Formats: sequence, structure tokens, C-alpha cells
Amino acid sequence: MTAGKKVYAVAVGREPGIYHDWPTARAQVEGFPGARYKGFPRRDEARAWLAEAAASGPSRRPSQGRLPGLARRRVVSGAEPEAPVDGMVTIYTDGGAQGNPGPGGYGVVELYNGQRRELAGGFRLTTNNRMELMACIVALSELEQRDKPVRLYSDSSYVVNGIRKGWAQSWRRRGWRKSDGRPALNPDLWARLLDLLAGLTVDFHWVRGHAGNPLNERCDQLAVANARRPDLPADLEYEKT
Repeated sequence: MTAGKKVYAVAVGREPGIYHDWPTARAQVEGFPGARYKGFPRRDEARAWLAEAAASGPSRRPSQGRLPGLARRRVVSGAEPEAPVDGMVTIYTDGGAQGNPGPGGYGVVELYNGQRRELAGGFRLTTNNRMELMACIVALSELEQRDKPVRLYSDSSYVVNGIRKGWAQSWRRRGWRKSDGRPALNPDLWARLLDLLAGLTVDFHWVRGHAGNPLNERCDQLAVANARRPDLPADLEYEKT
């Protein structure tokens, strides 16, 4: 980034996220009650500030107790970057682990009927791919409109291809073995995800990560913030290996 240029982090506004020009960022905060935002010379600084804001902000709530590691659930309303399809649930997910393996977190943003809900959690020792899968599992486990079609966006080609190309189904049919006979990784989470999908109508879409999509960026912020929480629970299946 050239000298003098800024990125703008919006922690509280119409669309929290990172913006690369002030007019777009201003549209998220101007006239928004309690708006919280800040300019930075570098994107990594903006992301770190957003992660800290997500971890310490007033929206933090205790675990709902339904799934291990689930830490937050929030409902807000407001404009979205692209209008969701009427009668369809739109979900964005992201997950990652610091060090891979290391402490990990996941984040979910769900949109339906003008409402927005956020879910997040983490584990003390896990992997990037496990947290990407867990984000999808939590999103679909917590889904309230189970009779509605779902469009799910993930920046994990591992997850999206595993479902869209039928890899996970094939691994399960072969006793969680790949076509070359090697064990498929994360069979516990793939099994949970496939079981959830059997009762739902879900269309998976890949979205490029860290490319300025506000909802993907928000999921990343939630995942990073939750990976840094103290006293995270164990990812029991992973720690058994």
C-alpha cells in the first residue's frame, strides 16, 4: 500500500468489515447510532483491531450450551452487501487455527428475512480444516428455518469441493478412505456435516477469502477473536489422534 493510503475498519456500523476507500466506509457509519470505526495504514493492523473489538465488544454473550465451543449468538438487522433471495437463508462461514495446529476458532453470519445472526466459538488445539468444517456444522445445527433452502458461502475449497464434488460421500462409502486407500482426514466432522445435509436443502458456494467481502471478513474476525479466547474447550476427536 502506498504512503498516505488507508484502509478503514468498521467494528460497529451497517456492515462491519474492512473497506479500502473512505466513501464506502463512511456509508457504513454515517448516521449509525454508536458507530465505531478507525483508519489504518495497513490491512493487517485493521484486521487486528477488528478482532480485538469483536472479542471485547458489548455484543459478547455466554455460550448457549448446545455445541462445544459455541460462544456467541447475536441478532441484528441492517443492509447486506447483496440482497438475500426471498425465502432463502444465506450463510457465510469461516474458520482457522493459529499455527495449524493450534488454538482455533470459527465464525458464522446468517441472514434471513431481514435479520442477521452471528455464531462463533473455538477450541484449544485444532486445525484450519476442522474449524472450516465446524463453522458449517454449527451454522446448520443452529438453523432455525429448517424448511427453507440455504445458500452457504465458504472460502474453504476443501469444504466446498468435499460436498459439491461428492468427495465426502465417496470417502464414507469406502469406510473413510480416499480413492488411493489412504485415510480421509476429519471423518468425525465430515460425518456430522453429511448427516445434517441429509435433512436440508443446502447449496455450497466458494468465495475468495480476504478479498473485501464484508460478510466473509466478519466471519474471519469472529474466528480469529474466538481462537484467542482463554479457557477454550478441547476438540476431543482431534486430541485423541
